[in-house]
Amino acid sequence: MPGRPFPLGPTICKKGTNFSLFSASATMVELLLFKGVDDLGPSRTIELDAQRNRTSHYWHILVCGVAAGQLYGFRVHGPDDPAAGHRFDSQKVLLDPYGRSVAVGENYSRAAACRPGDTVATCMKSVVVDPSRFDWEDDCPLNHPFRQTVIYEMHVAGFTRNPNSGVPATKRGTFLGVVDKIPYLQTLGVTAVELLPVFQFDSQDVPNRLENYWGYDPVSFFAPHLAYCTDRDPQHCMDEFRMMVKALHKAGIEVILDVVYNHTSEGNEQGPTVCFRGFENNVYYILNQDKAQYANFTGSGNTLKANQSIVKRLILDSLAYWVTEMHVDGFRFDLASVFSRNEAGEPMINAPIIWEIDSHPALAGTKLIAEAWDEGGLYQVGSFGPDKWKEWNGQFRDDIRAFVKGDQGTVVKLRERITGSLDLYGVGDRPTGQSINFVTCHDGFTVNDLVSYDSKHNEANGEGGRDGTDTNHSWNCGAEGPSGDQTISLLRSRQIKNLLALTLLSAGTPMLLMGDEGRRTQGGNNNAYCQNNAASWFDWRLETGNRDLGRYVAHLIRLRFGTEVLGNGGRFTLEQYQTEAQYEWHGIELGKPDWKADSHSIAFTLHTASQKRLLYVAVNAFWDTLSFQLPSGGAAGPLGWRRIVDTSLASPDDIADAGRGVPVTDARYIVNSRSLIVLETSLS
Repeated sequence: MPGRPFPLGPTICKKGTNFSLFSASATMVELLLFKGVDDLGPSRTIELDAQRNRTSHYWHILVCGVAAGQLYGFRVHGPDDPAAGHRFDSQKVLLDPYGRSVAVGENYSRAAACRPGDTVATCMKSVVVDPSRFDWEDDCPLNHPFRQTVIYEMHVAGFTRNPNSGVPATKRGTFLGVVDKIPYLQTLGVTAVELLPVFQFDSQDVPNRLENYWGYDPVSFFAPHLAYCTDRDPQHCMDEFRMMVKALHKAGIEVILDVVYNHTSEGNEQGPTVCFRGFENNVYYILNQDKAQYANFTGSGNTLKANQSIVKRLILDSLAYWVTEMHVDGFRFDLASVFSRNEAGEPMINAPIIWEIDSHPALAGTKLIAEAWDEGGLYQVGSFGPDKWKEWNGQFRDDIRAFVKGDQGTVVKLRERITGSLDLYGVGDRPTGQSINFVTCHDGFTVNDLVSYDSKHNEANGEGGRDGTDTNHSWNCGAEGPSGDQTISLLRSRQIKNLLALTLLSAGTPMLLMGDEGRRTQGGNNNAYCQNNAASWFDWRLETGNRDLGRYVAHLIRLRFGTEVLGNGGRFTLEQYQTEAQYEWHGIELGKPDWKADSHSIAFTLHTASQKRLLYVAVNAFWDTLSFQLPSGGAAGPLGWRRIVDTSLASPDDIADAGRGVPVTDARYIVNSRSLIVLETSLS
């Protein structure tokens, strides 16, 4: 039957399935139906008639009898004229840009999609699925305020793929494997997981015959990654993702997706034709003045034309789908500054797509987090988005690392990061509390490696050490890599606790990296994007062996939520810091902070408008002990101080729950080298 142009993609109806796709320049479209994922050819080919099956720029057809489970793809005929921006290739079988599921067979070959010739026997295939069959029960988004959020960035597969994870072999590395580990996440105390890309990606999109592990190379913006499912039936993949989301929600944990809407796995002009390129190359991608070449503002070979109307609609439809049909709570947008580029790739003010994401009614309660830079030089930290957007604060990462390491000229920067980076986010009429604070993430060293290596060790990636940043602000504490020296080991432990404390006790929303609480190591690799092996997986033996650190992190999270000024039930919001909170800065003597370039220490008391003392924090990044004078409230004051954190002490003395600290009776406190303390008053 002729079918209809809306909605795009496959839509199951009473008579069969309606297919609709966009291609303005195509001269003919063929729909291929397959019985099996590795079939060498289609069981049926249906040619869409340009008069009967085309409305404006949309090709559509209703195929009677086609139901959920049907595998399909498209051949699209049109001009092969790269100089004009066209790269139609009727020999390539294409995925549906709006397909909800993808089947990947044993015969899939990225190489075949890169070279001339037919890919019918080696292509990925789209799959018709029925999104309405899942029982969500009473599940709905949790809508935790950012001030009550602690994010845990994790890789779905890497979280449980290690055989020592305790997860049954059939569930390791899957969405359901995450479900089995929810009690661990609850014990840690995090309130949201931020999942590295879960959209279907091309695991072969990596050099040197390795495997793409991180997943920042999507082939679909609607389909969950099939390899993360226990059941390789594409129809079940959607259900297993939803089962994970529902289980996390029941545990009070939100689901944030790391999404890649800035490029695709089709790469540059030498890349494969698997989807968008074959439908309308010059609509989906930003091209150079020489239209045979792709603009590369992403470091991945191509850049999506996000502010082009067709692409913008695709992105908005994808986001709405993951919220309405898959119940996710938020998104972290990889290289989000690409959204600020126009169709020619030039930076623009008030880019339409940024505002439309911000104001989309389906995303009204959704968390939006931007990685506010791209590989083309745009750096928008402190200025991204009009309203709801929060931002990964790369400046927080660098400044905290540099101070804890002991670099000069960092104490003033530390002050700004502790207080919510108001030097970045307190300008103009943007709301405060924009900062997502982190010292480690998937891209770079783990916290263990940050204190164990002076330089990256990426030899296993096979790129001759050219990949990964050289600017790590790391310090090996006296030996490169693992060390049996007890002095070095104790120093590294102390530095890790300093980094984690500053992350969790600064104004803003903290984010932790999977496994940092167990001192997960990548052996000094700061770009493990292609290491789908034990180097990247969570080693649960380390978690067991470093359980004291896990306890420390869990206590820090409770301290954050249990201290009024840092959130406790929302009585004191981040937005109130500017008006109600008062930081009183000190050095080793009260009221005498040392802001000089060679200073390595700082202290402060944190007050509310009522002038009640809540916290006293002293940080010593110096290589010797320092004696800090305490404000009244110590031995002489009406409100006695209690020590709740001292990172120089061994567990369990290094941290206590709020209200249960050790009384401090002296007027001064000796803060050991490279450590920090937190004192609190006895709140009534």
